[in-house]
Amino acid sequence: MTAGRLAGVLGEPPVPEGTWQREAVYVSAAALRRRVPPGELAARVREVPGVSGAEALSNGFLRIIVAVPGALVEEVEPVAGLPDPWPDLPRTWDNPGFVVRYARARAAAVRRWARDLGVPSEGFRPDLLDDPRDRAVLRVLAELPSRRASVSPGWESFLVRLALAYHDAHELAPAVPVGDEPPGPVHTARVRLAGAVREVLVGPERL
Repeated sequence: MTAGRLAGVLGEPPVPEGTWQREAVYVSAAALRRRVPPGELAARVREVPGVSGAEALSNGFLRIIVAVPGALVEEVEPVAGLPDPWPDLPRTWDNPGFVVRYARARAAAVRRWARDLGVPSEGFRPDLLDDPRDRAVLRVLAELPSRRASVSPGWESFLVRLALAYHDAHELAPAVPVGDEPPGPVHTARVRLAGAVREVLVGPERL
């Protein structure tokens, strides 16, 4: 499944809904805006690879479920001109500038650590990004296409939410082996997730 394919069928990017802890759900008002029968559009969406379900709701919106939310990692691109309005100091959790910059530095460090610890760079399996902390990061990243299309994208709050979700993932769902743990496919997947976060957040490679 690609977000680009969904947007191509709908005519606009869908918007993620819910926490994504149990299932990855998007909603779309494309049928209403395009004046297309919702059931007809839902049928077309169900044909998109990676979509496990699509239904027309009573209000005319579409509810779309994707089978492997981790697949969106391969589509994340930097957002040009993202604002960086906060001061770097103080370096405390009360300062959103620190929260965002530190998250980016952590995501960048993962790539260095993964190389040193022998985490394979090939063999990405997006289905392994199924830990609740991984899914929380994916849920925020899933907002990128619809925010890009919005006249009021709200980038500042988005960056903070992504950074906070990534801090949790970094600490509780490590991207590199811990202790005597051998590197495995889940680490490859999480390193790829860290790379996506690094592409989006603003800040230095190191603090």
